[in-house]
Amino acid sequence: MRSTRTVGLIVAVMLPLVIVGGNAFAQTAELETLRHAAEQGDAKAQYDLGWLYDNGKDVPQDSRKAARWYRLAADQGNANAQVNLGWLYSNGDGVPQDKREAARWFRLAADQGLADAQFTLGLLYDNGDGVPQDSREAAKWYRLAADQGFAWSQIKLGGLYYKGEGVPQDYREAATWYQRAAGQGMAMAQAMLSWLYHTGEGVSQDNREAYIWLWLATANGLDFGSRAIDLPEQNIQELRDDLASRLSPDERHEAEAEAKRRLQAMNARGGEEAGSRGVAE
Repeated sequence: MRSTRTVGLIVAVMLPLVIVGGNAFAQTAELETLRHAAEQGDAKAQYDLGWLYDNGKDVPQDSRKAARWYRLAADQGNANAQVNLGWLYSNGDGVPQDKREAARWFRLAADQGLADAQFTLGLLYDNGDGVPQDSREAAKWYRLAADQGFAWSQIKLGGLYYKGEGVPQDYREAATWYQRAAGQGMAMAQAMLSWLYHTGEGVSQDNREAYIWLWLATANGLDFGSRAIDLPEQNIQELRDDLASRLSPDERHEAEAEAKRRLQAMNARGGEEAGSRGVAE
C-alpha cells in the first residue's frame, strides 16, 4: 500500500532511460540531479529518492536510506512521504517497528486528505493496531476515503453499516457503499452485493441480480471456496449453487450475458458503475 502516485511522473521526467542489452539503466547524471535536489531540501525530490531506495529502482534497495529521505520530506509536510514512512514503521523496515509511530505518520497524511492514508488509519482503528480500537473513529476515516472513491474504504464502510459497528446498523447504507465499490470491480463488494440481493437486505430481493453480481465477483477473482467479507455462513460456492437452483437454464443464460455486458462496460470505463440496478428506495 505504499504510495506511488507522484513519483512516476517525476522520475519519468528526471530519469530518462537508456536500453542496453534489454535492461533499463537510469542515466547517472540524472540520478545525481535528483539526489542534488534532495540534498538541497526539495521535498518532492526527497520523496522520490526515498521511493527509489524503498523499491530498489535504479539504486540498490535500502530501507534505511528510504526512511531517511522519506523522513526529510515528511517533516516538510509531504503527505506521500508521511504515509510511506508510516508503512516503514508499521513493518519495521529500515527503522525499529513502532505501530504508534506508524499511526502518527498515517494521521499526518490523512489530515492532508490523502485517501490511502485515511483508509489505513481507519483500518488501524478498526483493528486496534497502534491506536485504541474504536469503530466510530474507523468509520470516520473510512468515510473520508470512501467519499474520494477509495474502493477498499467503501467496502469497509459498507461492512460497518452491515454489522452496525461504529455506526447504526443500516442495510440500505451498506448496500450503497458495496454498490459503489462493486462498480469499481471489487470482487468482495460484488459478492456482498450478491448476498444482499439474495436476502433482500437493503435492496429489493432479486435472485437474477444476485446471480449477476456473484458471476462478476468470481470473474474478478473471488475464489469459490472463500468467504466474502462479512458474508454470513455460506461460502461462495454454496451461494452460487443456491442461486443457480432458483433460476431456470434460460434465466441463468440471460443473467450471464448481462453480467458479461456489465463486465465489459466496467473495464471500458475504468471500473465506473455500468448498468447496475440501484439500491431499493
